Amino acid sequence: MKELIEFIVKALVDDPSSISIKKVEGDKITIFELRTAKDDIGKVIGKRGRTAGAIRTILNAVSARQGKRAVLEIIE
Repeated sequence: MKELIEFIVKALVDDPSSISIKKVEGDKITIFELRTAKDDIGKVIGKRGRTAGAIRTILNAVSARQGKRAVLEIIE
């Protein structure tokens, strides 16, 4: 899932080298902390959060097949 998030976000941002994703895993939930350059945060979030919502929807679909729950946090 980490690779999937990285693939999607790298296509959106101007500076793909600034992306870092940290995976925090629990028993039934996995949290992905996404950090990117300040200039690219707006591109990842999108208008009214639609892009971030779409990424989270894809992430939820993939994690549901694995029987877990995944959360994406976008951090400056």
